[in-house]
Order: sequence, then C-alpha cells, then structure tokens
Amino acid sequence: MLECSHPLQGSLTLEVAGQSMSLLPERALFLPAHEALLIADVHLGKAASFRALGVPVPEATTAATLARLDRLLAHLPARQLLVLGDLLHDAIAQHPRVIDALTAWRHAHRSLDVVLVRGNHDRRAGDPPAHCAIRVVDEPAALAGLRLRHHPLPPDSPGAEGFAVSGHLHPAIRLRGRHGAVRLPCFWFRAASLVLPAFGEFTGSCDVVPMQGDRLYLTDSEKIHALPSQVSRAA
Repeated sequence: MLECSHPLQGSLTLEVAGQSMSLLPERALFLPAHEALLIADVHLGKAASFRALGVPVPEATTAATLARLDRLLAHLPARQLLVLGDLLHDAIAQHPRVIDALTAWRHAHRSLDVVLVRGNHDRRAGDPPAHCAIRVVDEPAALAGLRLRHHPLPPDSPGAEGFAVSGHLHPAIRLRGRHGAVRLPCFWFRAASLVLPAFGEFTGSCDVVPMQGDRLYLTDSEKIHALPSQVSRAA
C-alpha cells in the first residue's frame, strides 16, 4: 500500500488493489480514475425518526449532511456518487420534509449518476421515491474490479472476488493521552477490504478492534491521519 498526498486539502491518496483511492477528511472516498465518489451510512431522517419517538435531538442534520456533500462535489470532478448503504434511516425518514430535501439536492445535481447499494436500513425504509432518480441495487455492486457492499466481508475472507469496499460498521477509534481521550472516525483497511466511516451528520460510531496487519486512517474533519500500526494494535 503506497501513500501520497492529494491536492484536495487534507486528503490522502493510497494505491490499493491496483486502484488510486483518495481518503477525504469529510468521511468519503474518491476514485479519480473513475470520477466516482463513495460514501456510506448517510442515515437521512434519523433525527426526525428520533423526534417522532419523543427523543430531543438536534434539528437540520439532513440539511447539514447534504450541504457537506455539496461542498465535496463542488471540489471534485465526480460523475458518479455511490452510496454504500443506509441512505435513509427508516420508514419515518420517508417524511415529506426529508424527501423534499433529498429531491431538491438531487435536482441541483441532475447530471450526477447516483447509485444506492441497499443496506439493512434501506430495506426497512424502502427505496427512495422514483422522482429522486437514484438507482438502487443489491450488494455486491461492481466497479472496475472492486466489490461495493454495505455489509463488510468477514476479516478472514480470502478476497477471491476482488477488493471489497463497504460501510455498516461506522468505524471509529478512541485515542487516549495524558489529557483525556478522543474518538475519531476512521477508514479501516483489513485483508482485501476497506470499511468506510459513516458519512451522515447524526449517525454515531463504533470503536473498532484492529487485528495484526490492519491499517487505520483517522479523520478529524480537516485532515487524514495514518495511525501507526503499533498504535493500532495497542488501541
């Protein structure tokens, strides 16, 4: 795995499985050769679902998520957006306020080819309405030898079907120091696979337990940081 800097501020480009992959601080992956932007676990409407259950949570998280996606697309030559599962949080996310926001965003990016690889939450939420012009497929989808999934492959998978890129786990790692601890989302490289951090503004995260040979790349929203392998094992 070769590392090099990328002109997009704070990003890091790796050569993996014969592909150039740019890890973006905004918790997204860009494949320059294919002009493809990959994100996972967007969970639009999750806050609305919580509020419907009487849980007081922040508002405008859908707008904030879509605005962050807008900023990425403004700086990248992306022709395709691939969502690796969980675009909508649940059936309540089909509320007109959420769908209207998604529709307005889609109209602002008419030329963008948007593909959703169904995740577990998508099956509960139902597919986006047809007027959102989002192609929906089951996992795995294929892109130039990559296998695009929502659910990660098992760690001991031999990778016979090609390198897999997935989501679902919302990976993060907690770093401890003299002055306390901080939890940061991360890109988790395992044998023959990469698990993306959750893209959504209101998703939560899960601490990962890296194994020997895994590599973690943390994001603080401004820059990608490679975590030394010895720290990965000790985390």
